[in-house]
Amino acid sequence: VQLQASGGGSVQAGVSLRLSCTASGRTLSRYYMGWFRQAPGKEREFVAAIRWSGGTTYYADSVKGRFTISRDNAKNTVYLQMNSLKPEDTAVYYCAARSLGSTWTPSNHYEYDDWGQGTQVTVSS
Repeated sequence: VQLQASGGGSVQAGVSLRLSCTASGRTLSRYYMGWFRQAPGKEREFVAAIRWSGGTTYYADSVKGRFTISRDNAKNTVYLQMNSLKPEDTAVYYCAARSLGSTWTPSNHYEYDDWGQGTQVTVSS
């Protein structure tokens, strides 16, 4: 599946942004979806994930309570609502998809098959 991420930007600390990840080629109902981020000089980090069927969500401790992942079946899109942004949230954010299967570790980026191109989020203090 082809993924297109958008919605990043440069903002002040404390404000909100919503990232979007729209899929083409296949319906996302056949995938697990995740958001990851990577800051300069750091490894790719899990942010949030959603099991499309049923909508179970998973979050990194660093974003729990501030970020919300959601999906829109009709638009074949997954969102990451980011509130109360902090400078340490600065990174390139990637959406990723993994085909439905018997096992899935939401936070393991190696398990995802397809990736979007990334969108930059910069938070200044």
